[in-house]
Amino acid sequence: MKKSFVILLHIGVWLIYFLMVGIVLVVYSKTDVNAVDHTARIMNAFQNILLFAFIPSAVSFYLYYFILFPQYIQQKKYVTALLAGLAVSFITSVLGYILHRYFIETGQVIDMDEGGRHGRSTALRTIIVMTVIGTICGVVGWILRGFIDWFNEIKLKEALKEKNHAMEMALVKLQLDPHLLFNTINNIDSLIITDATAASEYLNKLSDIMRFILYETKTDKILLAKEIEYIQKYIDLQKIRTANENYVQLTINGQAGHKFIAPMVFIPFIENAFKHATNKKMINAITIQVFIHEQTIQLICENKIDIKQKTKYAVGGNSVGGLGNELIEKRLQLIYNDRHTLEIQKTEDLYHVNLTIPYE
Repeated sequence: MKKSFVILLHIGVWLIYFLMVGIVLVVYSKTDVNAVDHTARIMNAFQNILLFAFIPSAVSFYLYYFILFPQYIQQKKYVTALLAGLAVSFITSVLGYILHRYFIETGQVIDMDEGGRHGRSTALRTIIVMTVIGTICGVVGWILRGFIDWFNEIKLKEALKEKNHAMEMALVKLQLDPHLLFNTINNIDSLIITDATAASEYLNKLSDIMRFILYETKTDKILLAKEIEYIQKYIDLQKIRTANENYVQLTINGQAGHKFIAPMVFIPFIENAFKHATNKKMINAITIQVFIHEQTIQLICENKIDIKQKTKYAVGGNSVGGLGNELIEKRLQLIYNDRHTLEIQKTEDLYHVNLTIPYE
């Protein structure tokens, strides 16, 4: 939602507030038939309302809006939010009453209570009333903030849906690359004669990968365990293209458990490593490490670059496994909204990716 529209919403809330105050003043002026100076009385009543009602209400409104909502409502701590809200409303009401009494004692406003300068006897009742009003204003602040966040979330989901459509098509093209598919099938075909059991195993892995890409990546989030399983099968299929047992090293640190992440976040970088680590005789040409932390998951993917071979390498806005860096980073931004970190470093002989994302 545009900031200008948000500002208009806030202005609208306070216009309605002062409209209600105006109605109260009109009713008050009509009941005050014995007053000598109606205008002076109304102006004084407005001063009382400003000090005693608006200031505590405004403070409560914005404390609810900026602090209590993100700290408690968004975290679904509703009971804590209610108790904290009541405490905020009560404290602001007490402060408003103290400020009001100060202006009464200095003679800048007239005490509208029947007790005159001895109106302190109504202090508790007045503070309770203002606490209720402050709480109502605070709840309005929650509603307004909730509406704005809901609207922004809808717009974000629409943008993400559009971007995911482009990503989905690009990822399918990436993962079902005919070159990789045909090479894998040819390798499996060669294994049928020498090791039919291994050929069947690899064929099942290829089938699982295609099923994963075509069906399980349609959702917004998947089990981390399934994403890791897919990565392992993808690496296994790549390894049958070389006799080098130490060509790639995959290390999983931690337990996946029941954690969820967005699908196909890591694979573009892993695929990129295989694409550009062209010398399959290198020891540990590709090193992939996955660190499963309590709140985040981290991927460190490195591949050695054979400077003897001329390879068009992805850097800056160029392709990463068929997908532009810009497109990948934009997808990460849409999904995680600055809650992730991505570091890419390239030297003459090494390409390093360090990605950390929170769980869904």
